[in-house]
Amino acid sequence: MAELVSQQHRVNPLTIALDQFDRTAEILHLDEDMRKVLRVPKRELTVNFPVRMDDGRLEMFSGYRVQHNVNRGPAKGGIRFAPDVDIEEVRALAMWMTWKCALVGIPYGGAKGGVACNPKQLSRTELEGLTRRFTSEIYTLIGPESDIPAPDMNTDSQIMAWIMDTYSMQRGYSVPAVVTGKPLEIGGSAGRTEATGRGVTYVVEEVLGYRGERLEGKTVAIQGFGNVGSHAAELLAAQGAKVVAISDVSGAVFNARGLDVNAALQIKNEGVLVSDLPGGERISNDELLELPVDILVPAAIHGQITGENADDIRARYIAEAANGPTTPEADEILRERGIIVIPDVLCNAGGVTVSYFEWVQGLQAFFWEIDQIRRRLKSIISRATRETIATAEKYDVDLRMGASALGISRVAEATLSRGIYP
Repeated sequence: MAELVSQQHRVNPLTIALDQFDRTAEILHLDEDMRKVLRVPKRELTVNFPVRMDDGRLEMFSGYRVQHNVNRGPAKGGIRFAPDVDIEEVRALAMWMTWKCALVGIPYGGAKGGVACNPKQLSRTELEGLTRRFTSEIYTLIGPESDIPAPDMNTDSQIMAWIMDTYSMQRGYSVPAVVTGKPLEIGGSAGRTEATGRGVTYVVEEVLGYRGERLEGKTVAIQGFGNVGSHAAELLAAQGAKVVAISDVSGAVFNARGLDVNAALQIKNEGVLVSDLPGGERISNDELLELPVDILVPAAIHGQITGENADDIRARYIAEAANGPTTPEADEILRERGIIVIPDVLCNAGGVTVSYFEWVQGLQAFFWEIDQIRRRLKSIISRATRETIATAEKYDVDLRMGASALGISRVAEATLSRGIYP
């Protein structure tokens, strides 16, 4: 963990997000008024609230909810529980959500939320108390027509169930559509848990196909074996890729002949460290990033590929399953070296796409079969990938700038259409 955290503190995600926006605004020739509107959040809330701990002590926690832009529809974005959550990180993530939703063409604006805490040090009772109190604090912002939270780092379907229940108790009736990523029993959607990892696979397949390549036989290293990384590993392997390295906070394991992904999934579910997977060599997370593979999938936290290690990256493709894993300085180095970076706003958009499906199903009280969800997900993600490639070619830029240009231009068009009130 220390290795990942030390990397995380080298960069400010808001600096990355604003740098990407400013460069894209130049490409699109956005006027100064539009830049002023899109560069800042529409609304943000900081709350400080008490939670009674199991031993009777009262602890104070700080939480945040930021709505970056709602010109294309209700705000959408996850809630994360992590020690280093702060307002600037949440602002950056909300901005990226705005572009991501526009990029894949779903009618949402971007939002994000978080609580500065270490959930691993909280009991289940304490975690529930924290979740319910935070929900009460942001109650005035969230709702199925205004702002729909979802799971993110260290939050899951149970956290979403507590949020939905707390909100519903204050409304006086059940409101399943207030959150996505819920358990199936209370209005969740089939395919939601796997959605981000599945979207990564669809995007990679589309990019490779455009370049006349196939996924079958490609070597893959995956940093981070949480929900996104583990599903990406499983699905990439099912399509014929050879997963040669995976990691979690304890370190990484590597086998040039390929790892047994099913065995890795099993020990993960049993609570065993991924680095203890038999049949591989233990390496560090830094060493995993520098392996000579076809595809590197950073699926951990932001700021992992920086100006300090970009020259040592030997993958041919980088598929950003995490948010903001590559800094602008690293982007420039990778571009000069001819390494193709598939940007986060496209690569990990499967999660928000199926969240949209869940929201629609909840509003209609009519639920879809898993095959229908996967088919619609593939259609949306594949189309967005093709449109990103076309936009990148139009402006003669890389895929990150192509995705940013497509997403930002759509939000700018919506802003122009709606005008300035009053």
